[in-house]
Amino acid sequence: MPELLTPDAATPVMPAEAGEKPKPQIEFTEKAIRKIRQAFEKQGVDGVLRLGVLGGGCSGLSYQFKFDTRTRPTDHVYEFGGDAGRVRIAVDPKSMLYLHGMTLDYQETLMQSGFLFHNPNAKKSCGCGTSFTA
Repeated sequence: MPELLTPDAATPVMPAEAGEKPKPQIEFTEKAIRKIRQAFEKQGVDGVLRLGVLGGGCSGLSYQFKFDTRTRPTDHVYEFGGDAGRVRIAVDPKSMLYLHGMTLDYQETLMQSGFLFHNPNAKKSCGCGTSFTA
């Protein structure tokens, strides 16, 4: 099992009140955070990585990554610090419905390299791993 990182501030912008259900969570491996940090450095971008779900792809829904300059008030924001620099990941509430409980990992092998989405909400995934059915 890949090593999971604990975010510095993994609480959503709007924390749960007493008696409410816990807010949705996503887990990120150390490899995934390291690769996201490298992407920020390579692109020379400052801001957040927006992780989302869009309609489309061969299975109906697709994972989306994009750089954004700021978070929105309703975003779930995950922040990871460290000596190598800060990484912030924002997820909108609609995407969180499909991503809750997911683990984002990164894998490099001789055959392929890329992000792996271990999503318990995906009933079916395509061969490329970036499209799913919920």
